[in-house]
Amino acid sequence: MNRYKTIESMKSYIDGARAEGKKVGFVPTMGALHPGHASLIALASESCDEVVVSVFVNPTQFNSKEDFETYPLTLQGDLNLARLAGATVVFTPTVEALYGTSLAVKPVDYGRLTSVYEGQKRKGHFDGVVAVVRKLFSAVNAHRAFFGEKDLQQLAVIRRLAQEEFADLEVIGCPLVRESDGLAMSSRNVRLSGLLRQDALALYDWLNQIKNAARGTTDVSALLAAIEAEAKSMAHVELEYVDVINAKTFDPLRKTFNTEDAFAIVAAQVGGVRLIDNCRLACS
Repeated sequence: MNRYKTIESMKSYIDGARAEGKKVGFVPTMGALHPGHASLIALASESCDEVVVSVFVNPTQFNSKEDFETYPLTLQGDLNLARLAGATVVFTPTVEALYGTSLAVKPVDYGRLTSVYEGQKRKGHFDGVVAVVRKLFSAVNAHRAFFGEKDLQQLAVIRRLAQEEFADLEVIGCPLVRESDGLAMSSRNVRLSGLLRQDALALYDWLNQIKNAARGTTDVSALLAAIEAEAKSMAHVELEYVDVINAKTFDPLRKTFNTEDAFAIVAAQVGGVRLIDNCRLACS
């Protein structure tokens, strides 16, 4: 497995691979890799000759300085996991390599995709996401990019970016991966222990309640209100939002769920740890 730290060396390697007719897959990450990331890398390796994994903690997408400073850094473990999962290249640029001397990023307006839910709760977050993904897409020049559906709204934003600026790039959404107790895999889960871990499982329970309700044709408004009321009774849980949406447009849904684009979404602070989760509602 090769490792590159500069855009120039990354481009040179990929240009050579493309010249040989190789298909290039790309899995962007912020490190702290876990089995969810491994599943993305494995999926990429099934259809691509070269699989590039980037490890870069992007400072411009954090809304909290503390969150950025406490983000886990596990580079050696990340390199080992990436190699075992099927990566052929790891790209580990510095902040200076991607941003130069300025961390200023341009505001992005993709309508509802960047203004509601995550866009509303984390002002400027998607500005940073789009800025860094644009830089990474340009550096890696892949045929396909693989993203987890756990960050569902981010996936929709990145698809819009690719549609507008990287027409030859195929963005592939990959299934969310859960831990044995149902908690969606996240690098932040290591900060949950004991009772907080149990409280965090409420998010998965709420999603399952919505999924069960959506099997009928009942309006889910009353259920959403009940979930909000339950969250208010939980001392360590601060619910930010829970809703049912169209994953392509992020318009809210209430009665039509038998479509692959219908998802339940939730975000909450659990003991100060911010968690997001979602599930597809269409019956298989």
